[in-house]
Amino acid sequence: MSHTADQLETTRSHYLALIQRKRLYGGLMLGVFALLLISGFMLADDRNAGGFWAGLPNILDFPADVLADTLPKLDQLPGHFLTYLPALIETINIAAVSTMIGAGFAIVLSLLSTRGLARWPRLISLFRRTMDIMRAIPEIVIALVLIFILGGGPVPAMIAIAFHTAGALGKLFSEVNENADLKPVEGLSSVGASWFQRMFLGVLPQVAPNYFSYALLRFEINIRASAILGFVGAGGIGYELKNAMSWGLGKYDEAAAIFILLFVTIVIFDQLSSHVRNGLTHKGGH
Repeated sequence: MSHTADQLETTRSHYLALIQRKRLYGGLMLGVFALLLISGFMLADDRNAGGFWAGLPNILDFPADVLADTLPKLDQLPGHFLTYLPALIETINIAAVSTMIGAGFAIVLSLLSTRGLARWPRLISLFRRTMDIMRAIPEIVIALVLIFILGGGPVPAMIAIAFHTAGALGKLFSEVNENADLKPVEGLSSVGASWFQRMFLGVLPQVAPNYFSYALLRFEINIRASAILGFVGAGGIGYELKNAMSWGLGKYDEAAAIFILLFVTIVIFDQLSSHVRNGLTHKGGH
């Protein structure tokens, strides 16, 4: 009995020591994170000529100017909506086309980089590193380079977003592929099917719902990205928003109309894609 009590006491002391060590490590990590956060903020503030604290009291000035310029012109907002609707449609088209092109490349890259499915197993690492590079380069950097080469417009934005989308979706698609059942692939291989036939008939029917779900999620992201790229001259409603904001007072009602259009569009597509994704998830679960 005494031996059992000693064992319990030893186990308890070890457990308490582990808890204390875990808390110590957690506190140290939190302290290091806080120091990095503070030092990084101070460095950024210094590089910004120390203007953060001086400008902080004025943070609400721009929203106040927009409201002051918009409220007397509320009757003009419907006209502004119609004026900027074509630019909004252009932004949605950029996002849709870039998502479809990027998803197409992502499917190929993901199949070529998945163990057990790859056409050339020795090149799996090459295709995976390629997707890493495609994900690592921000869309705005690619767009700026393409605008310098091709000039402003929606084409550079579409290429930039499609390039980044292919890398991002390729990673997600490859993870989905790893959970695919290989028995249909083996059956097709036994009857002499080509690699393309094995992928098209044995793998894609299994993973298509997840592919579609991820592509919808990426489409939401690409709508925001295409609007942002408009600020650097890549067309769409972001370009119109930049112009309206650049004019300053007198044009802020147009900027407010564009903000509202963007907000409503993003909310609508977010709700639609969430509904479709939930339907696919529940269907897959059943």
